[in-house]
Amino acid sequence: MTQSEKTIDSPLIRKLAETERRYVELQESLSDPAVLANPARVIAASKESGQLESVVTMFRQYKDSARQVEELSEMSANKSDADMAELATSELPEARAKADALLEQLKGEFVAAEDNAVDSFFLEIRAGTGGEEAALFGRDLYEMYRRYCEQKRWRFDVSDFSQSDRGGFKEVIVNIKGPGAYRHLQFEGGGHRVQRVPETEAQGRIHTSAATVAVLPEMPDVKIDVNPRDVEESGCRGGGPGGQNVNKVETGWQLLHKPTGLRFKMTEHKSQAQNKERAWALLRATLYETERAKQHAQQTSARKAMMGSGDRSQRIRTYNFPQNRCTDHRLGGEGGGEKNFNLEQIVQGNMDPLIDALLELDKQQRLEAL
Repeated sequence: MTQSEKTIDSPLIRKLAETERRYVELQESLSDPAVLANPARVIAASKESGQLESVVTMFRQYKDSARQVEELSEMSANKSDADMAELATSELPEARAKADALLEQLKGEFVAAEDNAVDSFFLEIRAGTGGEEAALFGRDLYEMYRRYCEQKRWRFDVSDFSQSDRGGFKEVIVNIKGPGAYRHLQFEGGGHRVQRVPETEAQGRIHTSAATVAVLPEMPDVKIDVNPRDVEESGCRGGGPGGQNVNKVETGWQLLHKPTGLRFKMTEHKSQAQNKERAWALLRATLYETERAKQHAQQTSARKAMMGSGDRSQRIRTYNFPQNRCTDHRLGGEGGGEKNFNLEQIVQGNMDPLIDALLELDKQQRLEAL
C-alpha cells in the first residue's frame, strides 16, 4: 500500500476536508445578499477564502489523483478483461507516484497556510551577556538576516537601533515584509550564542557571548486593547545604521508602556505620524506575541511540539567560529546527535539549508499533532 493510499482516512485528510467545507461555505456566503450588504463581512469572508484557496485547490487535485489510483487498482484486478487489466497495471505506478508527490506538496501547503497569512512582522535583536562582544554579535546577526532577506527580495526596514562604542548593536528592531518571510524566519526567536576570539581580546582566547532574537508578527485582525493612559509618548530625533536618515528635527516617536516597562522608539520614516503609527503597531505586536507565547506554553504540555515558543530565554543556536560550525539545538539527528551547518555560509545569509531543516521538523510535528 502506498503513502497516498494509507492516508485516505488520516487525521490530515479529515482536517483538509473540514478546510474544504469551510471554503465552500465562504464562497457561498459571498453570494448571500445579507453578507453583501455588510462590507466588513464581505472583506472578512474574502480574506479568509483567499487564504484557504491554494490549500483547497491542491487538496482537490490530490483527491482526483487518489481516485484515479483507486480506479486503476480495481481495473488491474479485473480478471475478466486481461487487456484492460494489463494496461491499468502498467499505468498504476505513475499514478501512485503522482498522488504521493501531490500529498507531500499538500502537507507543506497545509502547515504553511496560517503562517503565510502573516505578511509583516518585527524582528528584534538584543545583545545579551558578553558586553561589547555581544553587541558586535548582535550586529552580525542583523547583517545575516539582512543578507538573507535581500536574497529573498523581502523588505527589510530598520525601525530602531542602539549602537555600542565599537559599532555593534545593543538593540535593533527591523520590520520585514514579503511572501513567505514570516514562515521562514518565525523560528529565529530565542537565545543565540557565539563562540570566537573577540576583537577586544588581546591574548587570543575564545569567549562565549550571547544575543536574543524575538519575532513579533503584526496581526491587523487581532484586537489588542491598550489603555492610552498606560502609555507615555513623545517625539524624538530620527536615525539609522551607518548614519542613514539622520534628522536634526523630531521626526521619530517613542512609547513607554508603563504596566510592562516596554519601550519603543521608531525612526524608520521621515514622517512623525508614520513613526507614531509604527511604534503603536510594534507595541500591539509585542503584547500579542506575549499572550500567544502563554497560550503556546499551555498547548505544548498537551502535544509533541519541540520547536519552542520563541522565548528569548531558550537557547536555540550556537555559532562556533573556530570550528566554522553553526549548530541548531532543535535539530537532533539519528541517535540524538545535533545537526551542524557551515557557519561561513550561514553568516553570509545563505540560510536556506538551516531554514529548510527547521521547516521540515515543524511540518512533521504539526502533522503528528493533528
